[in-house]
Amino acid sequence: MDTLPFCQACENNKSWILDVLTRVFADRRQVLEIAAGTGQHACHFATNMPWLAWLPTELPENMPVLHARCAAYAGDNLLPERALDVCDEPWPVDIPDALFSANSLHIMAFSAVEKLFATLGNSAGDDVVLAVYGPFNYHGRYTSDGNARFDRWLAQQSADSAIRHFEDVDHLAADAGFELQGDYEMPANNRLLVWAKQVGK
Repeated sequence: MDTLPFCQACENNKSWILDVLTRVFADRRQVLEIAAGTGQHACHFATNMPWLAWLPTELPENMPVLHARCAAYAGDNLLPERALDVCDEPWPVDIPDALFSANSLHIMAFSAVEKLFATLGNSAGDDVVLAVYGPFNYHGRYTSDGNARFDRWLAQQSADSAIRHFEDVDHLAADAGFELQGDYEMPANNRLLVWAKQVGK
């Protein structure tokens, strides 16, 4: 019986995300995953994209949950997990040529989202690819009744949590020198957004 930490949402969306990542990360060498959670995505993507070195990170207090699954990974392209708070200055890890995060921007405070993109603007090299999965509002509106209910639930959990507006996040990305490369429809009214850092920005 599998007693490792488990998230059903990761199982539901991993194949859809992988389908896009295999294309947008095809020429990448290393991925920094922010807010890796249970490590299910990290292990699945590392297994199916063996050309990548995958570095999962989490908040310090969440490291035991992440470590459990990563420690059981049998391959050699999953790097030892690291503690990372995106509000850290400077980050305790180098920024490689790709980054990934799932279901994180609506959990962290918007000030932390701003810090994330500010750090990428200041420290990410040219041509870094950033892929972010999760729910987003468009044109100030929810994309589904389910997302509206989810946003109300988030507000009950924390005043800092909320579904982010695509336009706000894309503006932060643009200010950091990133240009949107793709906006992919995902299961359960989620999106996978892909940006690339522009040369010299």
